[in-house]
Amino acid sequence: MGETPEKPDYALVIHGGAGTITPDKLTPELEAAIRSELLAALAAGEAVLKNGGEALDAVTATIQVLENSPHFNAGRGAVFTAEGTNELDSSIMDGRTLDAGAVSGVKNIRNPILLARAVMEKSPHVMMMGHGAETFAATQDIEAADDAYFFTEHRWRQYQDAKARKVGPMLDHDGKAPADAGKTGAAEDVLNGDYKFGTVGAVALDNAGNLAAGTSTGGMTFKMHGRVGDSPIIGAGTYANNESCAVSATGHGEFFIRATVARNICALMEYAGLGLQEAADRVVMDQLAQMGGDGGIIAVDKDGNMSMTFNTPGMFRGSVSSRDPAETGIYKE
Repeated sequence: MGETPEKPDYALVIHGGAGTITPDKLTPELEAAIRSELLAALAAGEAVLKNGGEALDAVTATIQVLENSPHFNAGRGAVFTAEGTNELDSSIMDGRTLDAGAVSGVKNIRNPILLARAVMEKSPHVMMMGHGAETFAATQDIEAADDAYFFTEHRWRQYQDAKARKVGPMLDHDGKAPADAGKTGAAEDVLNGDYKFGTVGAVALDNAGNLAAGTSTGGMTFKMHGRVGDSPIIGAGTYANNESCAVSATGHGEFFIRATVARNICALMEYAGLGLQEAADRVVMDQLAQMGGDGGIIAVDKDGNMSMTFNTPGMFRGSVSSRDPAETGIYKE
């Protein structure tokens, strides 16, 4: 989005996943519904920032809205593992203190971002996983939800299709279809680049100059039990430092972990003196692409410059600041 002429009082950027998202994949009704939910998430975060609230609270409020939607691969809309269950990952980071919290492989947690924040603020740890994290959630009054809450017909069809074809784990927006992908005759071929929704995230700058980032996901459809991607890993899927920027990532997690994408962008600003967009392009468009990693990032720096950078056909995204009205985007242009 380029360098801003003067620092805004606050800024907020969000994403809902990146991948093979093209106009032919979405009906007008579905596109309108997704844009409406992106705007609702921006409104929730901006309400915090407008009233002088903290970036951390804005990120938390924003991601909760996206987790509560069945349209994104996080919280309620999470994909199914190979075992037919939902395993949720989330993380959050405070750019002011470099404190961070994360959870991986948790089940039946309505809003994983709240549990990640509780790990950061109420435990001596940075990351907790599985049953231990769920037990901790109960001590913190983090709301649980039964399996039925996480069941969506769209996700179940993706799972059943992956299971029938024995294709292995599938990215939520994967356009790389198996050889027989077109043989089902289905109007919506869920493994033929028709993955519509994905990992969610938010980054914010508040009027005190503090940055924060958060990410939440259900991972890969048909992923192996216990697989963890980049979303809960500090430095890979999430990073924030008041000295540089706040980043949330979405895409093929295995590559984002190996490239330490979120931290790398901040480090290029801190140590090499790059601007936000130049740093994002260096990591996402050059390094990540050369490795074969698909996906994108959202970021905001300490001066309020915003970036929404992705090397895929599309990324659900949105932004708002004290100077610019809320806007959303889906496709490359």
